[in-house]
Order: sequence, then structure tokens, then C-alpha cells
Amino acid sequence: MIPIEMKSNLIAVIAALLTLSACASLPENVSVVPAPGAKEINPDTHLTITFAEKPVIGKTGFIRIYDATTNKLVDELDLSIPAGPDKSRTYGPECDYIKTPYDYTRDRMATNKDTVPGTPSGGAAPETGKYQLTIIGGFTDGFHFHPVIVHGNTATIYPHNNLLEYGHKYYVTVDEGVLVCGDFAGITKGQWKFSTKKNGPADPANLTVDCNGNGDFNTLQGALDFVPDFAEYTTNIKIAEGDYEEIVYSRNKKNLHITGAGMDKTRIHYENDEVFNPHPLNIKTNERRGTFPSRRAANSFDNCSDIVLEDITFETCPKGQAEGLLICGERVALYRVHIIGGGDALQSNGTVYMEDCILDGGFDAILGRGNLFAYHCKIRNTGGAVTWVRNFAPDHGDIFVECHFESTTQRPLDFGRSRNYPNAELVLINCTTRNVNPIGWSVMERTAHAWEFNTRDADTGEPVDFSKRNPVSRRLDAVKDAEIIANYQNPAFILKGWNPGSKRNAEQLPPVR
Repeated sequence: MIPIEMKSNLIAVIAALLTLSACASLPENVSVVPAPGAKEINPDTHLTITFAEKPVIGKTGFIRIYDATTNKLVDELDLSIPAGPDKSRTYGPECDYIKTPYDYTRDRMATNKDTVPGTPSGGAAPETGKYQLTIIGGFTDGFHFHPVIVHGNTATIYPHNNLLEYGHKYYVTVDEGVLVCGDFAGITKGQWKFSTKKNGPADPANLTVDCNGNGDFNTLQGALDFVPDFAEYTTNIKIAEGDYEEIVYSRNKKNLHITGAGMDKTRIHYENDEVFNPHPLNIKTNERRGTFPSRRAANSFDNCSDIVLEDITFETCPKGQAEGLLICGERVALYRVHIIGGGDALQSNGTVYMEDCILDGGFDAILGRGNLFAYHCKIRNTGGAVTWVRNFAPDHGDIFVECHFESTTQRPLDFGRSRNYPNAELVLINCTTRNVNPIGWSVMERTAHAWEFNTRDADTGEPVDFSKRNPVSRRLDAVKDAEIIANYQNPAFILKGWNPGSKRNAEQLPPVR
């Protein structure tokens, strides 16, 4: 028989334990990822909170991540700070292209851990206005970003890049008002804890990315940040099927082979554009090689070389001008890649090979300088010029072999434009078209190579009507121009001697609608 005094003490202990347990549990009808107490989490994880109904993002309060061992604040997201600008900047006459090449040299990759986001580079003016800012891929000028994104009933939280570490325990707090949904009053200390993996990937040359946490990384950016600059060995990055909502920016990478699960299965995207992440107030971007990098694309490979991208969709869903994929580099090959952009879909600078790819864009779906060879690709444009080619001799421009061009009957497209670029090249060999303006080419210099051979109507298979083409264009002759036609079907002739090789598999391409 237990004495009354002992019973009272036991009841008090049980009550205290029950109170502690209640404090440590999440609010009702709320689930989180990583789950409370989860272990072996990748440091590049995003955090999600799922409710019984769709939450509304508030305009006040903080999301904080603490080291659970030391109680030290590791990261803080202030919801009172707007994500980024929503109106175009006004630029003064002093805003111009830099006259010297941008300096890409670095002995380490700067991160949010050791550098203040917004630290200027390349002579850029500091960012003005108070917006969310994070360093991605070592670009210290930083990117505006959304700290919380809601889809359906799930809110995804985006910590600042590279602040969580391997072998640490963390807890997360969410202030009341950050997310408004029913009687949700936030998440307090002790309710949401997790720990990260003890170590990084065991095989640095073969990395896996899975947005559900079943790979070496949750994000493509996390994997790219792990790869050393200018690595001499090939790094294979396999991306699992899934939806990856992130800004991807990578510079100084070499010998990368990035493979998704299929262009209809692996989607990497973000709502980014020239308004949300504009160029600096004093420097324009991307007119000359080596100029100040652009931040408006959803996915960028900058100052990179010997890159292969396969079986992926790169997409931006902007309110303003932006690319789904921006490339500045040499020997970049794309196989079965779907690129979706706002206005520009692809910006291509350097030597780029594309095969069995799909481009969906608006005016100037392809923008760039350098040497682009597109083979058996489908380009769908919502009217206007497909390309704005800006190459200088001796570089070649945009070359399309056995490609298909298509728009709508209401807004027919033309192949391209190039003003003030006397050596620009835009060449079509054995291509098909649907809903193309009879003029073919909107604005081209008389000295430019606006050439086409054997262009056919996609529905009838018959040669198109060349009688109304822009007089600056030229229809190549099978006999007289046989050498030109042969040369321009040879990737090595266009790409400075580089021929990445074909991987044709037409059955993998969805039909054009």
C-alpha cells in the first residue's frame, strides 16, 4: 500500500510529465517535415508545414532555427520583410555594361555563413531597399527569394542557403502570425526538432538528389554547392522524379553530368524574373562575355564548362522577362531537356549543343551570343521572333538542324532578329514549321547569315512559300551551296571543333500540339 504522501508526489510527477509532453507536441491538425525527432536529414532540406486547410502567409513574425545543443540562433526569417520588388527599376544614364571582364576567381565559395548577403561584386552598386536576400552559389550580391511558399495546404519554408551543417541537432520555432490558418498559434521550442546526417556523401563523384530526402541532397543547389570549382574528375548528379522549387545558380563548375528522371518527371522551377531579381542600378548584364552575371533566370550555369544536362525540365513562371535556363560556358550539352521561360526561355552564351529538346517561350525564346547547335528540337513560341542572336565573327550563331518551329494562328512567329550585329548567324537546315510569318525574319543586317535550306510545312510536308521572305535572307541551293549545307549540319564546324555526339531517341519526345 502506497503512503498518501508518496501518492501525492507521484501524481505531481505524472502531471508534470504530461504537461511537458503536451508542450512538446505539435498543434492539432498540423504535420511537419522533417518530422519531429527525425534523424539523418540533409542540411539543404526545406521545411514544410501541412494544415487541414490552405494557410495564408502573414506579414509579421519570425521563423527561427536554433542549434539544439547550444541554443544558438542559426537562421532567422523575418516575415515583415517583402520577398522582393514587384515593380521595374528606373535606371539612370550611368547604368552601362562593365568594360572589363567580371572576375570569377575565388579561393572559396562565399556563403550566408561567412558573408553578408548583398556584398557587392564586380563594381556593382549595393542593393537598395529592404528585401529578403540570400547568397546562392557564392554570388555575394545575393538573390531575392520567398521565405515561405504555399501550395495547397502545405507551406514550404526556405532557410537561407548553407547555414545548416552536418552532425547537428536543430529545433524550429514559428511565431504566431507567420501562417494564418484557423487557430494555429505557431510552433514553440521543443515541438519541432530534427538532426542532420553526420557526414556528407560517401562518393563525391556520384551524387543523388531527391526532394523527399532519400538522396545525398534535397536540392540541386545543395549538390552543386558540394562540387568543387573546376573539378578535373566527372561528377554525376542523378535527380529523382519530383518537383524542385528553387533558384539554381552555379558558377565555376566543370565536368558535370546531371540527369533527371525525364523531362515530364523532374521539374526544377522558380518564379524569378528581371523585376524580382534585377541587375544592379549601375551595371547592365550579359551583353559582352564576362560581363556582370544575370540573376533573373530560374536556373543558371555561369562560367561553367563540360556540362551535360539530360531528362529535366527547367522552368520559370514569371510576371516579367526571364529565362528558364541561362548558360554562360563552353561545351554544354542538353539532351531531352524542356525549357520554359517568360519571354526568353533559353539564354545561350558560349558553345551549346541541344538534342531532342523542347523550348516554350515568348518573344525572343532564345537569346544569346556564341555558338548554338540545335538538332531535332521543338521550339514553340507565342509570337514574335524566336531568337535574338548576337554573335560576333568568328563565332557562329544559332543553327537549327531538323528542328520544328511552331506558334498559334493568332500570333505567328518569325525565326529571329539581330540588329547591330553584322556577323550574326541564324541558319535553318531541313526544318519544319507551323504558323510562321511568311516574311520569315523580322530584322536582320544585310551582312548577316539569315539562311535556310529545305524548310517544309509540318502539315503537308511541302516546301514553304519563300516568295515573301525578308530580302536579307537567303535560300540555300542544294548544288551551289552543298559545302555550306554540309558544314552547317556538322556540330564540330559550329562548336569550335567540339562534337558531343548524338543520343537520338525520338520516342521519348512528347508530340507537338
